[in-house]
Amino acid sequence: MSERFFSSKEAAEITGCSLRQLQYWRERGVVVPPISATGTGRSIYYSRSELAELAVMQYWLSVGLSFEVAARALQALKHKAPEFSDPVVQKRFMLVWDKKEKDFRLKEFEKKDAIASIDRGHAVIPVWLDCIHQQLQEKLRDFK
Repeated sequence: MSERFFSSKEAAEITGCSLRQLQYWRERGVVVPPISATGTGRSIYYSRSELAELAVMQYWLSVGLSFEVAARALQALKHKAPEFSDPVVQKRFMLVWDKKEKDFRLKEFEKKDAIASIDRGHAVIPVWLDCIHQQLQEKLRDFK
């Protein structure tokens, strides 16, 4: 069975991103789907894995991260767990404020570490891929 691809309009509808966000993220190299030249224009199609990347970006922006921090966090997630966009991946991560680096650091979720960071007054932002995949799957099921 071949993989289904989604137009920019469909990807925006499924993930809750705006078309402008998708364009901006492509221009900045954050989430870059393949572009196929067809006819006189260009067609841009997102795969299921790219929808997961969009959903993670949208989540991080919704909790108040800046675009720059969210984009760096997505790159860190791609590096730490290249398979994260696979729906069977059930890993949980967290962004933890690193006082020394003055930036968020991505690490696997550990309740003890999260509580210790919060006790020190540092921000902790969870990203539970299982929840993101479940929400994405529900939207895809409703989309069909």
